[in-house]
Amino acid sequence: MTDHKQEAAKAAVSIINAGQTIGLGGGKTIAYLAELLAENPQLMQSLTVTSSSFETSVLLHAQGFRLVAPSFISRLDIYFDGCDVFDGALNALKSGGGIHTMEKLLASAADRFVLLGDAGKFQAALNPAFPLAIEFLPQALTIVKRRIGELFPGTRFVQRMSSEKNGALISDNGNMLADIHFDTFPAPDQLNIQVKMIPGIVEHSLFYGMAHQAIISGADGVRHIYPV
Repeated sequence: MTDHKQEAAKAAVSIINAGQTIGLGGGKTIAYLAELLAENPQLMQSLTVTSSSFETSVLLHAQGFRLVAPSFISRLDIYFDGCDVFDGALNALKSGGGIHTMEKLLASAADRFVLLGDAGKFQAALNPAFPLAIEFLPQALTIVKRRIGELFPGTRFVQRMSSEKNGALISDNGNMLADIHFDTFPAPDQLNIQVKMIPGIVEHSLFYGMAHQAIISGADGVRHIYPV
């Protein structure tokens, strides 16, 4: 049985050139990409690599990559990441890992932001099957929750709670996380601005107008998709 995430990762290797500075996000497809690059020591050793993900950083370190912290990166040639879903304009939702703030920071620094995954990630339009994740200052919890309800009536605001200790789940940046569930997904251009403008919100997980390319694999093979 074909592993389409692995096939997408194989296609991604072909667009990486020696000597580049690249960024890697999190997830299984990105782990495949790191492992495939490590199979080519000459290419791997020529790259400078950073990551938005703790798990990916651990893997890169173990494989012997030249790993640099994001704080020392001003630009990237390419940033690769997965997502929950993306549309024909390559607007993407990246809600699961709760590291979207760092992911978006690296994506914005890249000359080329490439989404990777299986064909199921590509849908005609974003839909409420996946929530919008937000990272916000702990002091802003009540204010942010009220403003979300005012802007988007009928939504469910679900704060992420820790499964390992009592209390809220805290992001890598020391902030709180919540998922916003919509009955009908708002227009991405409006959602992008309205949520970002709420005081106290650090970042949200809609990557609007940021991706330059998507590489997906499915029953019809590998496809390279560009925004329409």
